This record gives sequence, structure tokens and C-alpha cells, in this order.
Amino acid sequence: MKKILISWMLLAGISSWAQEAGKAGELLKNEASTTEMRTSKSPDERNKTFDQPESGHTPFPSRKGNEIRIKKPNYQWNKNYGYAEVFLRIPEQGFFTVEVGDQMMANGSGKYRFFDLPSGRIPISIYDNGFLIYRTTLMLRNNNRMVLDFFTNEGLYLLDSYPVQNQYGFNDWNDIWNNPYGNHSGDWPLQGNVMDTHSFRQFFDMMMSNEKFDDGKIAMINQQMRTSMFTSVQIRDLVKALSFDNKKLALAKSMYRNCADKDRYFLVYDAFDFESSKRELMDYISNL
Repeated sequence: MKKILISWMLLAGISSWAQEAGKAGELLKNEASTTEMRTSKSPDERNKTFDQPESGHTPFPSRKGNEIRIKKPNYQWNKNYGYAEVFLRIPEQGFFTVEVGDQMMANGSGKYRFFDLPSGRIPISIYDNGFLIYRTTLMLRNNNRMVLDFFTNEGLYLLDSYPVQNQYGFNDWNDIWNNPYGNHSGDWPLQGNVMDTHSFRQFFDMMMSNEKFDDGKIAMINQQMRTSMFTSVQIRDLVKALSFDNKKLALAKSMYRNCADKDRYFLVYDAFDFESSKRELMDYISNL
């Protein structure tokens, strides 16, 4: 009985540290129909033709067994594919195939990175043993990376979308996924990493230039908060840059933990248009 009790306690301890599927991120709707999901259609077996040969090129023969086929390649040296990226993780055992636009990747590692994708609406499809199990549409932007998690029993979750500047990938693959689930150890090691005035001004100007809507600005700010602390004045300017008070309030609440001078957070109240928002932020901080 004692051994059973100890085993149960060990299992409970392990499960308490396990990542909970669907705990973080925005669930993206599965657009695949029931008929498609019941029909085995391995993407590897499909033949795609993206570019037709131009006239005026002389074809040359190629032999396959006793059959001679005419091959007529069309070379494109300077094709502009795009500059968007998609990073997907499938933290389950298995061999999945993922298709994003006209790119396809299959492996058993559960990590899929797609580069040079065009901006705009791009379909993503996920296959398990030749069967389509999920399909939806992503809205990609150039020079931005979209980070996703997929769980077969939960769905596809958008964890983050942020600008990419002069980098391909990041140093630690798991950081971007584990942090939303609270798997980092200890508190955020950011206390001494406050943005200096010059760096903040560069970041602020780039945000205002590249992002016209609140959601885009918030995505950039959230990404920067992973590595930086801010002063109350800087947070006030970032909050004030948003258009709607509900978005301002949400941002001001989330940035409080990244404030280096919390004793001066009252400066952030000046960013709001409505007194009710100021009061709600005051109450939020008072109850922490």
C-alpha cells in the first residue's frame, strides 16, 4: 500500500510540471472538412506544377527505363518568394507532415521551421500517417515570424507573432514555446536590462512606422518584453501610442511586471483618455 501511495505521489508531481495543451495561445479554427479528413491523401504523392515552361526553349530528352520523356525546365534566378516565417511545434510522438503554402516538411522531431514565405493569406495543413487532420489559414506579414503549437486533441494555437530583424532562428528553440506555459525557472532575469533612451527611441519609431494598428504594436511590445525592462515614462509613451482605451489598459497591466521603477508607475495614468481606465489600473496594481 505504501509503494502504491508513493508511486501515485510521484505521478502527481510529474503531471503538475507537465505542459498543459491549449493553456496558452489563440486557437485557430480547423477548416478541414470531415470528408477530407477521412480520405488518405499523402501530400508526398501529389504532383504540383507551379510554373509552366516558357515557349522558345528547346526541350531535351530524359530516359526512365525504356520510356523517353521530354523535359523542359524553366529557370527563375531572381524569383521573389517573400520574407515571412512560420515556426511550428508538435510536442507529441509521431511522424507528421506539415504543409505551409507551397512548402512541405516531414519529420519526427516535432519542430518545423518555414522561411521565405509570401505575405498574405497562406493555408497550413497538418497530416498524420497520410491523413489530413488539420487545416486553417494564416495571415502572414513580411519580416514577421509566426510561432504556433499543435495538439492533435486540442488544435492549432497561435502563441506569438513578432518582427524578425537580421536573424534566422533563435539561440534556444524551446524558449519561445516554453515561456508562454510558465516553464521558465524563477523570475524573469530582466531587472538590470532597462532600455536606454536611444534604444527605446529607435524601438518606438520603428513600431510607429511599421505598425498602424494596435494589435501589431502590442505584438512588437510583447516580444521586446521578453528581453527588456522599461521605465514608467517609456511605458506611458507605449501605452499612449495605442488608439483604444481597452487595449491601453490591457497593455499597462501586462507591462507592470517589466517596469524598472514601479514607484513611479503613476506616470502611466496620463496615457488614458477615460478616468475609468485609470481607476481600473490603480485597482489592479493595488491588488497585486
